[in-house]
Amino acid sequence: MGSGQVTSSVSSQRDGSPSFHGRHVTVAGLGVSGIPAAKVLHGLGAKVTVVNDGDDARAREQAAQLQALGVTVRLGDGATLPEGTDLIVTAPGWKPDKPLFVAAAKAGVPVWGDVELAWRLRGPDAAPWLCVTGTNGKTTTVQMLASILTAAGLRTAAVGNIGVSLLDAVLGDEPYDVLAVELSSYQLHWAPSLRAHSAAVLNLAPDHLDWHGSMEAYAADKGRIYEGNRVACVYNVADGATEDLVREADVEEGCRAVGFTLGPPAPSQLGVVEGLLVDRAFVENRQRNAQELAEVSDVRPSAPHNIANALAAAALARAFGVAPAAVREGLRAFRPDAHRIAHVADVGGVAYVDDSKATNTHAAQASLAAYESIVWIAGGLAKGAVFDELVAGSAKHLRGAVLMGADRALIREALARHAPEVPVVDLDRTDTGAMLQAVTEAQRLAQPGDTVLLAPACASMDMFTNYNQRGDAFAAAVRELEA
Repeated sequence: MGSGQVTSSVSSQRDGSPSFHGRHVTVAGLGVSGIPAAKVLHGLGAKVTVVNDGDDARAREQAAQLQALGVTVRLGDGATLPEGTDLIVTAPGWKPDKPLFVAAAKAGVPVWGDVELAWRLRGPDAAPWLCVTGTNGKTTTVQMLASILTAAGLRTAAVGNIGVSLLDAVLGDEPYDVLAVELSSYQLHWAPSLRAHSAAVLNLAPDHLDWHGSMEAYAADKGRIYEGNRVACVYNVADGATEDLVREADVEEGCRAVGFTLGPPAPSQLGVVEGLLVDRAFVENRQRNAQELAEVSDVRPSAPHNIANALAAAALARAFGVAPAAVREGLRAFRPDAHRIAHVADVGGVAYVDDSKATNTHAAQASLAAYESIVWIAGGLAKGAVFDELVAGSAKHLRGAVLMGADRALIREALARHAPEVPVVDLDRTDTGAMLQAVTEAQRLAQPGDTVLLAPACASMDMFTNYNQRGDAFAAAVRELEA
C-alpha cells in the first residue's frame, strides 16, 4: 500500500539522487529511525513534519530537540495526513493498514522507509550492499559477514536493523568499500527500489503475522531482498521456501542462485565436508572442485544453526570476491553478541547456556537441536505461537523442563501431548526472584553432562524489559549457583 509506488513529486539531481529542497515530507514515528530521517531531510531543505501516535514524556523530549532545529512535530496524532505532503518516510514498524497510509494511497502520496531513503541518497560511487534477512540469525550472520570483510582489508560496517543507522553509513564523510546490511521484513516492505549486490534469506518461519496479515505476505516481503540482485541470491537448501523466493525474483542477467547446506555441497553450493566449511560455488570447475574455507571449529559456538549462519556469511563474502583465507580469519575473529547461545558457566558438571534471544519457536528449535541432553527453561509471551511441532521435534533431547511466564501453560500442554515422560516444573510467579528459582529447579533436574538451556521460545515483556534483561537474570542466577 504505497510501498511499491515510485514518486514523481520528489525531483532528481544531476547525479540521480532525489532533491528534497522545498518538498513537504512527513516522517511517521519518532525513535531510532524517525529522528535521523527527520534531521537528514531537514538538512536537505525539505519542509518536515513528524507525526507520532504517542505523546508521553520521552516523545515530548524528542520533539523538543527536533523543533529546535525547525522541524514541525505533531504528537498524539499519527493517523491524519498533513496537508501538502509529497512523501511519507515511515518508521519500519508502522503497519501498512494504518489510516495515515490509507490516506496516502488515496492521495497518491508514496511511502518510503528509512532504508529506501538511504538507498536513494547514496552517491554515484556508493558502496555496494550485501543484504541479509530471515526469521532468525540475521544479526549474527551480518556480524560474521562484517568480520570476514574486515579480515579481507575492506572498510565495512554492520548496518540496518542491527542498530547502526544506514543513513549515517550512506551520508558519512568516510566512504565504505561495502556494507553488510541486516534487513527486517518491515524494512523490506517499505523499500521498493532496493537493489543489492547479493543477498541471503536465511530461513522462513511464521513470525510477525499480525503485522503482515499472512504467511504469504510475510514471505513476499522477505523475498523483496532478492529483487534486482546482481551477483548472487543465497538461499538455505534445508528451507525450500527460501529457494522458492529466489525462483520468483526478478534479478539481473547472470545473477546466480547459491545454496548453503550443513551437508556436503552440490555444485553452486557451500556446505560441510568432514569438519570443513567448503565452497563449490565460487570456484573454477565447480562440478569437480571444492575450496576449503574454514574448519567447523572456527565457528563459535559450533551449533548447527550457527554453522549455517557462517556458511551464508561466507557465501555473500565470496560473491563479493573475498579470498578463502579472509573467510577463515573473519570467522575466527567473530564473537557473538550476548544472549545468543552463550555459555555462562559449568556448575557440577552441568553446562548453563543463555539463548534468551530465542524469542520464537523457530529459534528455540535450532537451539534445542544443538545439545544432546537438556533441562529446558522456557516460557513468556507466546505472540500467538503454538508449540506442538517444537516439542515433538525436541522431545528426545529433554531431561526436564522448567516453565515460567504468562503463556507457559501452552508449552506445558504441548509437553503433556508429545513428551509426557519429561518432568515439568511450572513456576506460577513473575517477581524478580523467579529466574533464580527456575535455575535452581533446573539444577535439581539436571545430571552431569546435561545442559541447562534458557531458550524461551517466547517474548520477554511479561516479566522483563527485553530479552537482554531476561538473559542477564539467568546469568546472575547461575553465578549464585556457582557461589
